[in-house]
Amino acid sequence: MTDAQETAADTSLRTTGGAPPDDVAPAPIPLLEPREGIPPVVASDDALAGVIAAFAAGSGPVAVDAERASGYRYGQRAYLVQLRRDGAGSALVDPVGCPDLSGLGEALRGAEWILHAATQDLPCLREIGMTPTGLFDTELAGRLAGFPRVGLGAMVESVLGYSLEKGHSAVDWSTRPLPDPWLRYAALDVELLIDLRDALEEELDQQGKLEWAREEFSAIASAPPAPPRQDPWRRTSGMHKVRRRRQMAVVRELWTMRDQIAQRRDISPGKVLGDAAIVEAALTLPPNAHALTALPGFGHRMGRRQLEQWQAAVDRAKELPDAELPQPGQPLAGPPPPRAWADKDPAAAARLSAARTAVSELAERLKMPQENLITPDTVRRVCWEPPKKLTPDTVEDALAGYGARRWQIEQVAPILLRALASEA
Repeated sequence: MTDAQETAADTSLRTTGGAPPDDVAPAPIPLLEPREGIPPVVASDDALAGVIAAFAAGSGPVAVDAERASGYRYGQRAYLVQLRRDGAGSALVDPVGCPDLSGLGEALRGAEWILHAATQDLPCLREIGMTPTGLFDTELAGRLAGFPRVGLGAMVESVLGYSLEKGHSAVDWSTRPLPDPWLRYAALDVELLIDLRDALEEELDQQGKLEWAREEFSAIASAPPAPPRQDPWRRTSGMHKVRRRRQMAVVRELWTMRDQIAQRRDISPGKVLGDAAIVEAALTLPPNAHALTALPGFGHRMGRRQLEQWQAAVDRAKELPDAELPQPGQPLAGPPPPRAWADKDPAAAARLSAARTAVSELAERLKMPQENLITPDTVRRVCWEPPKKLTPDTVEDALAGYGARRWQIEQVAPILLRALASEA
């Protein structure tokens, strides 16, 4: 822990400091307790109005977190929203009882939102009317500052000296009523986010990386929603085993039917039918429901009607004319996989090797992950099709064209130019 982090932690909530003598066992890390107890769950319009008023009257940044029911429910909707702000305390809001939180989002307009791994929570928050105008991502800040472990629990422990309760991150947050231990866990997720933000800001400032972080945070806050995936069925686990177009059609039909059932029943698609079962059916092409029963994932627990439903999907794929079968792969929007470069373009392969080495060395000097210094996809694209005339300006323009931030361009463009020029 740096002096800056120690100071920031000591002035907030840390109760112990300094290394113990060699002959004294280190004190156990204290378990964090909610300062005001577990707040009541807000699930009515009247209660929500009180939260909106309290948080609008609060001051400074607001800590925000959301809990989803991944693996249990269809989609990634929020089932609990946790907030904390100076002057307002903590709040737990139930988006099932209060599905429209746009009023709360409006009350927080202009405030800096503090989130941990913001890109995970922003989509579900946006769905219920909450979108920040500015944010501070404590996970990303930890990456840029060079922390080896950036999970919330690890960051709170290493920076602030407290241990967060573990064990409820993967529970079914759509459960109602939510058990008190889960609510306690949820409230603690925002308990120290403001303190963590302050300590990380000071650390980034000392390392000369604070402006870099602000550019990253601004890019996250202003990024548009991700477009729907094209042919999402192609991401079925085990798809690499499926080679023939007819088999691909089976995957597509089974995946589509599974998605429709899961959406209608509001359960995770994996609970309807596993990816492994879909791939096995595609590889086997069973002739009837009886043969389907023998395949893994279509066992005795599945009713006859369900089996016939899945077999009908297989039969539809088997009966498709060749012209309607899916193509072996999606057209590439960028360079081919790097493993193919040596055969397709040896010069490009040499450029990529030199660029990767340079980026790796720079990331190590800056004490941050390579992917946060510059995305591997950006490096590949510039190396596959470099500017026709290699100059600082052309390389910077190429990086900017692929979405690199100003600080990334300043750091990476010079070393990338040298790598490209050395292999020209």
